[in-house]
Amino acid sequence: MNHYYLLGRSGLRVSRLALGTMNFGVDGFHAAYGKTEPEAEPIFRRYVESGGNFIDTADFYTAGQSEQILGRLIAKAGNRDRLVLTSKFTNTVDPADPNASGNGRKHMIRALEGSLRRLGTDYLDLFLLHTWDRITPVEEVVRTFDDLVKAGKIRYAGLSDVPAWYAARAQSYAEAHGLTPMVTVQLPYSLVTRGIEPEFAPMAQTLGIGLTAWSPLAGGLLSGKYTRGAAGMAGDGRLTNPDAPGLPITERHWQVIDALEKVAGELGQPMAQVALNWAATQPAISSLVIGASSAEQLDKNLAALDFEIPADARRVLAEASAPEVPQLYSMFTPQYQSWIVSPGLRIGDKPATFTAPVVNG
Repeated sequence: MNHYYLLGRSGLRVSRLALGTMNFGVDGFHAAYGKTEPEAEPIFRRYVESGGNFIDTADFYTAGQSEQILGRLIAKAGNRDRLVLTSKFTNTVDPADPNASGNGRKHMIRALEGSLRRLGTDYLDLFLLHTWDRITPVEEVVRTFDDLVKAGKIRYAGLSDVPAWYAARAQSYAEAHGLTPMVTVQLPYSLVTRGIEPEFAPMAQTLGIGLTAWSPLAGGLLSGKYTRGAAGMAGDGRLTNPDAPGLPITERHWQVIDALEKVAGELGQPMAQVALNWAATQPAISSLVIGASSAEQLDKNLAALDFEIPADARRVLAEASAPEVPQLYSMFTPQYQSWIVSPGLRIGDKPATFTAPVVNG
């Protein structure tokens, strides 16, 4: 884990595997699979002892318990300065108050103050808009981020779960007005969730934004613990709980799982590690947000970058998981361009990437 990437076009060095703490706490929206503080502590401790420095939480996670637990664990470990502590705002913390949610300036500032209080710190290294609210002007968000940086309350700004046009608008507006840039956009991405590739990846590479992927195991679907049974999916996990929300599993998902199992067997690596390795080494990806239910599970996930997936194996995974590309974007593929735009020509095209590795810190 002593291998870091620069996040976007910035000097911020982050671990390629970030620790997601959505399951720290046993209250609120994520309580069904939450961990008590004594259960969360070995996970946190193992992550930082391995060299990890990128911690992800949000005010919404377990009704604020995630931040509270993290704050106490960080204080106990005495390692606040070496961590890249990230939290997010948008989701409601008081349904009775119309300004206790969304991305407006009033809620942004109040949400940050609440997060700082729960985390027991006077600044965040990275503050993210959690979800596009479809209402707040992007200019208001960018200017508020800039004010918070100037006030010393946050060091960097970023976005999560927004349309690509919104991220591009935010970055372009910041550049045009000399304001705090966006250094990351956090999005769902895995072998079965590749929808960000046509638009977000080239946008991020062009505008100097690092992509951070959440749910790189598709909620556990790619972990190797689920099989196809006569009555549907079988296995001991959240996805076989009829009361738990999850992806509707299709034949395409099983096609990807079968290919992943084949490649993992040939490499002699667990399926989860191969899936994480594949996602982490895709273009424009800076870091993966990984969660864990135990320190032992975390250990296995942290080993995901200790090997390389050969080109032929990557090809098998890419072909099995290839998403259906919308017609417009199919015109931008190398295959289409070599057919009708530049037939017979070899034209070098290596997009600049701003996720440059920094070895040994």
